[in-house]
Amino acid sequence: MAQPVSSAENKEITRLRDRLSSRLDKTRLTAFAGLADQGEAGLAVLKDSLLAERDAGQFTWLAGSTYRLLLADDNAASRQFLEENFPLGLLALTSRKGVDYAPLEELLVKEEYKQADIETSRKLCELAGEAAVKRKWVYFSEIPGLPVEDLRTLDELWRVYSEGLFGFSVQREIWLGVGRVWEQLWPRIGWKEGNTWTRYPGSFTWDRTAPRGHLPLSNQLRGVRVMDSLMNHPAFAADPTHSSGSGKS
Repeated sequence: MAQPVSSAENKEITRLRDRLSSRLDKTRLTAFAGLADQGEAGLAVLKDSLLAERDAGQFTWLAGSTYRLLLADDNAASRQFLEENFPLGLLALTSRKGVDYAPLEELLVKEEYKQADIETSRKLCELAGEAAVKRKWVYFSEIPGLPVEDLRTLDELWRVYSEGLFGFSVQREIWLGVGRVWEQLWPRIGWKEGNTWTRYPGSFTWDRTAPRGHLPLSNQLRGVRVMDSLMNHPAFAADPTHSSGSGKS
């Protein structure tokens, strides 16, 4: 049986719920953490927020973090909520080529970002075709032919399950912010310091302490042309907060 919520607790939950709608991610992150510590009453607010994002047809990192929290919760009410509202998972995982993105989603939900980065490279190769799969990397000339829907799915997975820290559209936003100057982008996302490129894999940061835009690596070891093709792909040329589809229900 749920414990009654005191007046003081109600006020705190109301305060945190209001802060959850802030435009500032830092404020929303603090509110999310606070609500997660408030037991069932706090989870109820987060569930409502998750359903609101589903109904709006666009998920943010808040939905991903809430979904991850509920998956880890042993409470029967959380399991029932997910089974009733998200029986097939959170994201639609749209693919024009029939690519299965469920393994990547599982890695990102578990915050296994290094393996998720490797899986992302595999998926890019799969999208590019048999030759890319065999060589295990994509050529810059193959990027323009990759489906918009699939690249947006990859991006959405990274954004939603990283608190908005990672993703191709995040990298593009930073790139545009530095005037499309590559030598200004690399240190901003932690790929280069001075004249020294970050060494793979040990010198990269595989968690959310990394700089914004640090992941995915997108074949960065093979030069700027792959990155340039990704940043100029039609999938990311419009709104960087696009959604590849509403959640499954």
